[in-house]
Amino acid sequence: MNPTKSKTSSHLYTLLASSRKARILSASALLLTVFAFGAAGVAPLAPDASDLPVKSIAQDLEMPNLSAQITALAQDDHDQKFVHEEKVRAGDTLAALLTRLGVDDAAATNFIKTDKIARGVMLLKAGKRVQAQTTEDGQLQWLRATLVDAKESDVKNIMINRKGDSFVATEVAAQLERRVEMHARQITSTLFAATDSSLDGTRLPDSISAQIVEMFSTNIDFRSDLKRGDSFNVVYETFWQDGEMVRAGRILAGEFTNRGTTFQSVWFEEPASKQGGGYYSFDGKSLKKGFLKSPLEFSRISSGFSMRVHPISGNWKQHKGVDFAAAAGTPIRASGDGVVDSVGVQNGYGNMVVLQHWANYSTAYAHMSAFAPGLKKGMKVNQGDVIGYVGSTGWSTGAHLHYEFRVNKQAADPMSVNVLAQAPLTSAELSRFRMVSADMMHRFTLLRPNGTALASR
Repeated sequence: MNPTKSKTSSHLYTLLASSRKARILSASALLLTVFAFGAAGVAPLAPDASDLPVKSIAQDLEMPNLSAQITALAQDDHDQKFVHEEKVRAGDTLAALLTRLGVDDAAATNFIKTDKIARGVMLLKAGKRVQAQTTEDGQLQWLRATLVDAKESDVKNIMINRKGDSFVATEVAAQLERRVEMHARQITSTLFAATDSSLDGTRLPDSISAQIVEMFSTNIDFRSDLKRGDSFNVVYETFWQDGEMVRAGRILAGEFTNRGTTFQSVWFEEPASKQGGGYYSFDGKSLKKGFLKSPLEFSRISSGFSMRVHPISGNWKQHKGVDFAAAAGTPIRASGDGVVDSVGVQNGYGNMVVLQHWANYSTAYAHMSAFAPGLKKGMKVNQGDVIGYVGSTGWSTGAHLHYEFRVNKQAADPMSVNVLAQAPLTSAELSRFRMVSADMMHRFTLLRPNGTALASR
């Protein structure tokens, strides 16, 4: 074979093969192009913007009333409401309180002074919270306060609302949250000094201090028995509203160590009891004794049951009672349950009350400045009820209470009388009592410095 011809045939074959492959590739590329841009190829072209007709529109636009807007804004500022909160201060007047609340409203002030319900605002004690809403210029919109009665047994919310150009006052019973608090104190001088201050800054309410005295008055004479280093633990109720303590409630348990002796008491509910319950020792025995150790809350004995020189006649004679020196007006309490046998003026005794107790016991209270309101012969009284007030009527040289304890109408030394406690709880009551006392005993353990079984001495 001719080499030249053979070489030429080889080039021709390569060229033909290459051209066929190229043609196939070119055809594939053409098909892909058609598929990719086919839609664009058949869509009509949009007209050029310069070919569109031009249309002019004329319209009058209303300008904003800037004057009206400024007036409205000023009115909004005028109608702004402000809420103020203040606490009543010692010696506050109504005017001073309202000024701090931002109230500059003579009509509101006059309403509070004259309305029967609204006047409660003027009876608020120091520390109580008052809220008020006012306008920018001091007009009162509403005022809210919580009123607690003198015995801290009744709590009401007073609400004063503006109604046009006048006001209306309403009062409703407060919905209170109950809490239980526990505190420990040590006596350095007096009971009230211990309750007024502490390391944590917590001050015990005065009503709790008074209950401590009442609870342990059959065992401790708070006039003379307290000693530096004595201590007590107390568990009691408090009632709150909107994060503020409104009033203190009842002592639930107390523990008092006096001169090395510890006295304990726990409150136990008794549905059948007139008072709803009573205080018991932790073994379930009633702590209510027949007679209080002192018919006065705080005083000192100025003359005991003994022979003495009479301060007016100068004669040496038997003093048939105990004289308790106290400020005029100090409340006098019934030393035991009983019935009023007499109330009135009796010669040298001045204003005097005699109570008849069970069996053959009676007590007499003389030289009173006044009797308790409504007290009359035949009326039943409970131990601790106020029956009158210390004075200096009759043959008296100064304000004091002359107290007599009589057996078969004969005077006896009240300091030597020892009356047994009341009957213990029944088996069923004792079972319930043990659950209550166990909880309180656990609380006492937490309050004691070393978690001991009894308060440290």
